[in-house]
Amino acid sequence: INFCCMSALKPAALACRSALLLTLSEYWLNKGFKKMHFGLSEEQQMIVNTVRSFVENEIYPYEDEVEKTGEVPEVVGQAIMEKTKKLGFYACNFPKEVGGAGLNHLEFALVERELGRGSMALTHFFGRPQNILMACKDSQIERYLLPAVRGEKMDALAMTEPDAGSDVRSMKCSAKRDGGDWVLNGAKHFISGAEHADFAIVFVATGEDETPRGPKKRITTFLVDRGTPGFTIRDGYRSVSHRGYKNMVLEFDDCRLPNAQVLGEVDGGFAVMNTWLYATRITVAAMSVGRARRCFDYALNYSATRKQFGQPIGKFQGVSFQLADMLTEIDAADYLTLASAWRLDEGLDANREIASAKLYATEMLARVTDTTLQIHGGMGLMSDYPIERFWRDARVERIWDGTSEIQRHIISRDLLRPLGA
Repeated sequence: INFCCMSALKPAALACRSALLLTLSEYWLNKGFKKMHFGLSEEQQMIVNTVRSFVENEIYPYEDEVEKTGEVPEVVGQAIMEKTKKLGFYACNFPKEVGGAGLNHLEFALVERELGRGSMALTHFFGRPQNILMACKDSQIERYLLPAVRGEKMDALAMTEPDAGSDVRSMKCSAKRDGGDWVLNGAKHFISGAEHADFAIVFVATGEDETPRGPKKRITTFLVDRGTPGFTIRDGYRSVSHRGYKNMVLEFDDCRLPNAQVLGEVDGGFAVMNTWLYATRITVAAMSVGRARRCFDYALNYSATRKQFGQPIGKFQGVSFQLADMLTEIDAADYLTLASAWRLDEGLDANREIASAKLYATEMLARVTDTTLQIHGGMGLMSDYPIERFWRDARVERIWDGTSEIQRHIISRDLLRPLGA
């Protein structure tokens, strides 16, 4: 039908055209296609405003102290937790039926984006327990899931080892059956938040299968309480990124656990991991966007106020074009991240999109922080400004939760597999 021609016809014909368009729209909606809205709803904007205000008022004031000491005072951490609970945002990534706020993936990405503006050592106490705890069953629900959602217990996820980072199946930390129990031996490192954790969610090898490509380890997930005999948590390494947000070493020396401590199924660690953990890459992407926007604000304001040769440096094309490029990249990363979260909410496959978001957002953050430092010149490297902190903190984002190289592998594999390559 030539609608251009119809536009010159009588009103009746125009009404017919409108009716036909409406019918086509209803057809596509009935076929399962939904409109994608690029703006936020009133409720979503309220989430953004609430969390941003919280970060500005409850996180920013303590950042300098944490940066200097490398510690979060216990009273400060507890105060952040209590204020988060009063806001109704503690464990907001959990469904309402277990006591969480029930935010969907998109809404939770908005929360993480705003938290990304602040110090990770402090926003840690905003409280987002690992979603993997939804795999709890029977007595585990009352012992771990519900206390974690209520903020009565804190968890730490333990997967990485010295020889098993991206290659999870290379882990040497293992558990063997002994009667009705399991005996764990080995170590984990780079475990964030373990100094505050009441229990750890630990992935260990529990067997090995022979495959055409060689031995393949079976992985099982365990819930291990702090204070369990044979389980030690000690200080890890000093990192240049995210001071105060410590990484710890977990050691297991004949640590005996009953079978009831298995999370999910025996040898089902990868199933649990793939069900609940792969979307954590959205968190890293979202936080990178939030941190980049805060960093950009410094660059923009400095460009408008710092004068050289009798005018604001933002008047010079060398600076103004950098601002334009920075904002374009930040917006692109933002939409890419929110789109990947939207796909999850729509029940669509999102593995490649999440990898793209994590890859692009973290590398964008590196460029934005570096450019912001360059715009500030020598002062950007001074601890009087937070710019050098943003620059240092940005470096780790391209490593944890899957390196940039791993994300590129995921993306390229998704593209080539359908072609048989």
